[in-house]
Amino acid sequence: MPMPVPAAPLRRRLLGATLAAAGLPLRAAPDAPRVVASFSILADMARELVPAGFEVSALVGPDADAHVFEPRPADGRRLAQAGLVVVNGLGFEGWIDRLVAVSGYRGPVVVASRGVATRQAGRSVDPHAWQDLALARRYVDNLAEALAARWPAQAAEIQARRSDYAARLQALEAQVRTRLGTVPRAQRRVISSHDAFGYFGAAYGVDFLAPQGWSTHSEPSAAAVARLLRQIREQGVRALFVENISDPRLIERIAREGGAKVGGTLYSDALSGPAGPAPSYLKLFDHNARTLADALAPRA
Repeated sequence: MPMPVPAAPLRRRLLGATLAAAGLPLRAAPDAPRVVASFSILADMARELVPAGFEVSALVGPDADAHVFEPRPADGRRLAQAGLVVVNGLGFEGWIDRLVAVSGYRGPVVVASRGVATRQAGRSVDPHAWQDLALARRYVDNLAEALAARWPAQAAEIQARRSDYAARLQALEAQVRTRLGTVPRAQRRVISSHDAFGYFGAAYGVDFLAPQGWSTHSEPSAAAVARLLRQIREQGVRALFVENISDPRLIERIAREGGAKVGGTLYSDALSGPAGPAPSYLKLFDHNARTLADALAPRA
């Protein structure tokens, strides 16, 4: 049975859900307040917070890789018309500063990850902090604060939506812990396409290995692949997972050569399309936790 996602109150309505999940702006008045997020997960968080009549869109849409995104002139025009721009920060969008500069946008740029405790390796920072629901609540606080400052007349409604959304995130976190708790800790060792789940692993007790690092810019080395094959055999890796933003062939090859199984698809840096299993951030997290638990369930 799928793990239920906490229901929103009746007062909460998502306008134009199909367009929203596709990363496209909702149909709104020509002078509607516009929020442009760098990628689909942030756009979904913003949609949870803004009152009706706002337009929210994402530069990098569903199932697309923000690490290797190449902006087009149309993206610059969207930024130029925005009232607020939202980014992850932590080096995730290496292209965003240049795009903002050439677009002519002069408004505030909100860094959603401001204040989170980051994972680091030397000077490098893991940007995937949204993979921990507790840190996602910090994202939501930062977004709500920036939205209320930009549009103070709507501050009360934005704060009410923030409280509602934060409560649903917290309830989902309890469900994630319960679901993964059915898997013995020693068996929670998996491989994903790139190292996007470090925060998830640290928060919920799953060891993630990957042939690629925190970014997908470079191809994994032969040595990295060979190391993973040894770990599959020596450490009892139970399952490998394809990511929705990555080519599945490498993971399928590693599984075949290592004698392991592909446990399904995880959603790392982007939502799915509206017909997929992860059209919102809450559903993304629910899907990932359920997919992991089902693949790692103790064998009879």
